[in-house]
Amino acid sequence: MTPAPIVRFAPSPTGRIHIGNARTALLNWLYARRTGGRFILRFDDTDVERSKAEYAASIEEDLAWLGVEPDLVRRQSQRMVFYDAVAGKLKSSGRLYPAWETPEELDRRRKRQQALGRPPIYDRAALRLTAAERAGLEAEGRKPHWRFRLDPGTVRWTDMVRGESHIDCGSLSDPVLRREDGTFLYTLPSVVDDIEFGVTHVIRGEDHVTNTAVQIQLFEALGGKVPAFGHHNLLTDASGEGLSKRTGALSIASLRERGVEPLAVAALAVLVGSAEAVRPVASLDQLAGLVDLGNLSRGAARFDEAELDALSARTLHAMSYAAAAGRLAALGVAGPGAEAFWLAVRGNVSRLADAADWLPVVEGDIAPVVEDRAYLDRAAAILPGGDWDETTWGVWTKALKAETGRKGRDLYHPLRLALTGRESGPELAALLPLIGRARAMARLSAPSS
Repeated sequence: MTPAPIVRFAPSPTGRIHIGNARTALLNWLYARRTGGRFILRFDDTDVERSKAEYAASIEEDLAWLGVEPDLVRRQSQRMVFYDAVAGKLKSSGRLYPAWETPEELDRRRKRQQALGRPPIYDRAALRLTAAERAGLEAEGRKPHWRFRLDPGTVRWTDMVRGESHIDCGSLSDPVLRREDGTFLYTLPSVVDDIEFGVTHVIRGEDHVTNTAVQIQLFEALGGKVPAFGHHNLLTDASGEGLSKRTGALSIASLRERGVEPLAVAALAVLVGSAEAVRPVASLDQLAGLVDLGNLSRGAARFDEAELDALSARTLHAMSYAAAAGRLAALGVAGPGAEAFWLAVRGNVSRLADAADWLPVVEGDIAPVVEDRAYLDRAAAILPGGDWDETTWGVWTKALKAETGRKGRDLYHPLRLALTGRESGPELAALLPLIGRARAMARLSAPSS
């Protein structure tokens, strides 16, 4: 029996996540949801200076708003002892070696190699140092950084998005895994955690493709099972510019504060730039059924806020009362008539909070607009009695049409102005039973302003 997939989203808590980060989180979570797998939220917070607890908290809040619920949350800053132990093993095996070059020296070497027409990769000069030379550098007070020695050859894998992929490791520098101050860069802690937590699928942005060869070699050096990799296309803003946590562009927090529907954000984030048409969804489970990593395009996908606004409105227009009830209650829309009210007004809101604007129309005092006093008097005179339902409006207006000969706008618009005080709005067939006969009669009989 094939074990259930385990995926992870591994943000660095150095800022608020944006829609591009959310795309990665959602693709992982939806994959786990569809396959019965597990989703790990792992904070890659080994950068002590830039990582902040408040950013980690905000990331969890943003993911929860999107409906992304982790099965496990871990922080790399609490696991340094494990990375130290693994680094020690790699040193003992000769795969992790010290190098003493300063950034300035490395930059000069790169420029010299480029001037000679050679690839600007690290020349492994540190491996040629004698014991005396190393001792001399240490006597100067230099502290080494530590590089992972890559094996020669081509690393190949079948990418879940890009298909058959390969990288010639001869084109890569031996990556630095540990800085001079002893802190770790991303690569080693990531692989150590993936092995320990049994991550089976690594789904991430295509900007990590080159890292894959290094990480596969590291998995193999540590005796871990190599996961499947999938590298999705990246999102840009509507103008084609890249996204950054530092600028705050299209942050999840800003979209939430604008009142955009989280389901619309999720749908656009994962369907744009794929073979599936962008559409409203009723649930994340429905969205999970639409997402196929193999259908993602290879080009960057543009995330357009205008398209998001339209999708958010369409999501609300199709939203069931059960899905909206909790949030409507917080707006004061509750009780026996709440469902009928929501179904009546949802087609006329672009933000869920807009629904509250229609509460005074059905249960409060408004200022009726009297456009034609004589017409309204006649309408009041034949206002139906008995119990009102969705057929009442049709019965009433049909009778008015027969008596007055009016039709179209001349028939309906004066009634809308008097009953709602507004030029446009929800279908009056649905609103009229909510307004009720007493309020309708009072508004039709209001004095001309």
